Amino acid sequence: MALPVYATPLERAWHVTYKAICVAIFVFLISPILIVIPLSFNAEAYFTFTDKMLAFDPAGYSMRWYDTLLTFGMPSPDGVRDVGWWQQAWENSTWIKAAKNSVIIGFWSTILATVLGTLAALGLSRREMPYRRLVMALLISPMIVPIIIIATGLFFFYSDPCSPLAWFGIDLNCGRLTSTYTGVIMAHATLGIPFVIITVTATLVSFDQSLSRAAASLGASPSKTFFKVMLPLILPGVVSGALFAFVTSFDEVVAVLFIAGPDQQTIPRQMWNGIREQISPAILAVATILVAISIALLATVELLRRRSERLRGVTPR
Repeated sequence: MALPVYATPLERAWHVTYKAICVAIFVFLISPILIVIPLSFNAEAYFTFTDKMLAFDPAGYSMRWYDTLLTFGMPSPDGVRDVGWWQQAWENSTWIKAAKNSVIIGFWSTILATVLGTLAALGLSRREMPYRRLVMALLISPMIVPIIIIATGLFFFYSDPCSPLAWFGIDLNCGRLTSTYTGVIMAHATLGIPFVIITVTATLVSFDQSLSRAAASLGASPSKTFFKVMLPLILPGVVSGALFAFVTSFDEVVAVLFIAGPDQQTIPRQMWNGIREQISPAILAVATILVAISIALLATVELLRRRSERLRGVTPR
């Protein structure tokens, strides 16, 4: 924001200082994220900038670590990588399997979190609902409680889901949810639901409830009123919450460490294993890809926010 022409020298000095402080904070926050991008192109197996990289020598840069993501866990090909070899890589490459698990688990946990979170937000938006604040606090508690506590509780509960029935004298064996895709998806959905609730609830604040009453007066059923009248207007909030839920699932490692088995290895879990067992710049290549995905999702959320403001008649900032 520009200073007025009548600003005093002290105000001008503070304005410049304020901008410098903001830039310093921005650089401090963004540097650890951006530093991994050039390091992922390091031709050497180091986590630091080499002399060739600092001199911008092309020999100091390479795509070898991105190639490692495709070939890690695969035998070296005898010759040219043909279609058969790439099919084997799709099935057997460690990083590709982790990526597929992350996408599958993230997709289904996002669907589950979006449906349950939207239903919860619709209920919380009703003024006549008793104990709204208490229920809201309980539903968003996974955002507040440390994840290590949630993961520990989920581990013991998923080890024997029917154990609470023993309090009522019911002895039932429900199997285990640990080391299963179902258990990991449910755990990730639990962590994603609060984001959906918050974004959808914020969108419902500006929703005109008279539109629903008008649709009902014209003979529309509750389901038709929701899908034809309400959902199109709150869709930006629903999609934003879904994106946050997907990012939360895609980035989660603690719950996976407690609940997942060898077959449910995700990208964050594989990165964790790589840091512990074999330090490789391939981890930086994965981090660069994740940064690109996060930027794309954040840009999508911002576009949805602007669309939502236009629908409400607010000038996007």
